[in-house]
Amino acid sequence: MSNTRKRYALIGTGGRAKMFVDALVSTYRDTSELVAIADLSQTRMDWYNNRIAEEYDAAPVPTYHADQFDQMIAETKPDTVIVTTMDSTHHIYINRAMTLGCDAISEKPMTIDAAKARSIFETIDQTGQSLRVTFNYRYAPIATKVRELLMEGVVGRPLHVNFQWVLDTFHGADYFRRWHREKDKSGGLMVHKATHHFDLINWWLASHPKQVFAYGDLLFYGKENAANRGESYAYSRYTGEAAAANDPFALRLDENPVLRDLYYEAEKDTGYQRDRNVFGENITVEDTMSVTARYRNDTILTYSLIAYSPWEGYKVAITGDKGRLEVDLIESVGKQFIAGEEQTVQVDQDIKAQFGGKELRVYPMFGRPYTVEIPEGVGGHGGGDRVMLEQIFAENPPADPFNRAASHIDGAASILLGIAANESMATGQPINVDDLLPLPTK
Repeated sequence: MSNTRKRYALIGTGGRAKMFVDALVSTYRDTSELVAIADLSQTRMDWYNNRIAEEYDAAPVPTYHADQFDQMIAETKPDTVIVTTMDSTHHIYINRAMTLGCDAISEKPMTIDAAKARSIFETIDQTGQSLRVTFNYRYAPIATKVRELLMEGVVGRPLHVNFQWVLDTFHGADYFRRWHREKDKSGGLMVHKATHHFDLINWWLASHPKQVFAYGDLLFYGKENAANRGESYAYSRYTGEAAAANDPFALRLDENPVLRDLYYEAEKDTGYQRDRNVFGENITVEDTMSVTARYRNDTILTYSLIAYSPWEGYKVAITGDKGRLEVDLIESVGKQFIAGEEQTVQVDQDIKAQFGGKELRVYPMFGRPYTVEIPEGVGGHGGGDRVMLEQIFAENPPADPFNRAASHIDGAASILLGIAANESMATGQPINVDDLLPLPTK
């Protein structure tokens, strides 16, 4: 055991907090210590403390209402604050933690707009504290392998990237049940979800976006789209609604112990409903998006994201002056994604064998094409979560030749592509990224 364990406090005890809490009270408990948790809901904090006691035989940690953030820092003296709150509030707790002398770790996205990103940069300049953004997809074996191949020069200088990501009607729909459906809270999927994808592209290319143009719209979810298809839904949420019994998009919080205890029982604290009808009102984010961007190194990107596909995964093609690299990854066929956890449902195994899987191919410009073996990952986000947590919390993590740790500059570079896309969708004009927030030359 280390003589001095590093001290962590966490604010925001929704589903994404679980990965950090479990790591701190189990795998890394000899070198790290969770000293406090804060949230708007005492019910959620109690759920985590019960889990800490029952699953890991550890002592409960002090709990604080979000309004008591300064008090938590003063009384528990963390070295680092982990921020897993609603996206639109990330900057509040990142900035305050650093002002009070702590470093910060933020769940992605770092924040949702340029003004909030600028405030984080200003606070880092003023305090000298550090911020790390948890881009776990960087650590997935398939994403790391792409980075390795590009570093080896298998395609030469990258000239064009085509990136298509599709979310299925389980995972994709889940963004439209939650607060993520409101753009002022999440920045839309161009920020909340695509930050993962844009970060991968930035990291693979070792460059930052320069100019962005985008189209996007709400074409599938929402009350108006349902009406255009001749559908009508009288219920605003799913739990307890008999009329939703046969709705394939229904999520019933009272039928899942985790969702019941973490969200349904917590409604009395905050009023937040985790199971809103995806074909209801007040949806202000897009579900269909297409982006074109030019990078500082002159690479051209074409990117698309849809949130209502029958399968989930992505296709990537990176073409350079010496060849082409292609990735096909079908992440789910017959899986249900709820609260950050995949729950396998019964599907025909032949269909899974036929349509599932992943492949990485290299096509040299004047050589024989070949497939590249992809190491198997274990755990969430394609195996990325486990590797990332080791890099964050281990006392002496393994050397990382791929430079996967993401700073506030990386966090800003990814969201700025999405923020510029949002601005372009609103104005119909191409957006210069440096007009939003100039980033250091890369």
